[in-house]
Amino acid sequence: MEANKESPSAFKTPCKPAKVKNGLTSHLDQNIVVFSPFLENIKIVNYLKFTIPASPFMKKLGCGTGVNVYLMNRMGKHTHSPWAIKKINSKCAKSQMTVYQKRLCEEAKILKDLHHPNIVGFRAFTTAKDGSKCLAMEYGGEQSLNDLIEKRREEGLQAFPVATIEKVALHVAHGLQYLHNEKKLLHGDMKSCNVVIKGHFESIKICDVGVSLPLDENMQVSDPKAHYIGTEPWKPKEALEDGVISDKADIFAYGLTLWEMMTLSVPHLEMLDTEGDDDDDHSFDEDDFDEDAYYERLGTRPALDAATLGGAYQRMVELFCLCTEEDPHKRPSAAHIVQVLESNTQLCDKSSEVIVVD
Repeated sequence: MEANKESPSAFKTPCKPAKVKNGLTSHLDQNIVVFSPFLENIKIVNYLKFTIPASPFMKKLGCGTGVNVYLMNRMGKHTHSPWAIKKINSKCAKSQMTVYQKRLCEEAKILKDLHHPNIVGFRAFTTAKDGSKCLAMEYGGEQSLNDLIEKRREEGLQAFPVATIEKVALHVAHGLQYLHNEKKLLHGDMKSCNVVIKGHFESIKICDVGVSLPLDENMQVSDPKAHYIGTEPWKPKEALEDGVISDKADIFAYGLTLWEMMTLSVPHLEMLDTEGDDDDDHSFDEDDFDEDAYYERLGTRPALDAATLGGAYQRMVELFCLCTEEDPHKRPSAAHIVQVLESNTQLCDKSSEVIVVD
């Protein structure tokens, strides 16, 4: 599938709107007319009349902070593509329930306005039988990139083939370019967990836009009330030190996502990979974890053994190094990454020094 050629219309709810007396948008699906009054801050939320099954009757695809994601197979006279259903974890603390509900509402609002082949598409926003809010999304794939990394590691394999890493690099960069340049949004939590894969990398899509932040004309997050969430190991230095957050925060985390594919590790926790290797259970003793060293590493470029990877990976190593520069201004934009990867030109001047930490 060519990421830049797929029609955005494929990600809209596949039915035509029809005018109804109450002025709301209705849709026809299997000859059923349904309506969509929902969020106060979303003028129109399109969803079809369907019943969200109880969680035990859906396959669990993954989980996040306060939420679970399930696979919902849609049955009917005709074949319908499955949906991914994100709902609040029923076991989460009541004190946090409001926070997660608000975040899910915000994600629905943002996702509804996004139409790109490398970003998981919006399908519906509704309420389950238990009263919890549910976000129905395009089923982007069987596994996250993180799932595939862990599987490959458990099988005793090494880095992903360079062609696979380059494909992921290009498709994710396409998605980020769309978010940054067209929608003026910072994803805010780039990492392998938020990239979903279908089949053998047949499609590659960014997911989880619930913590996205608006960017101004300078590609910066200027709203003083906006708070960068991110995930600690993928955070750039500016996010850890309350600096100016820009589109380059996503680029830093993007570079670490490529690093994950080359090392099969979590950034800055790679020192755990060798601990316990002589033990049968490969257990991790928290007492052996050097917390000070971990926090000192955050926001920096993690080590990468480029020599072991080999010359075929040099292009991806260069991209990783550029994206993880401590100075945000030295990192490339998503648009520049797409341009370079598609044109097969040099990622940087040959005269400039690329530092690879072994």
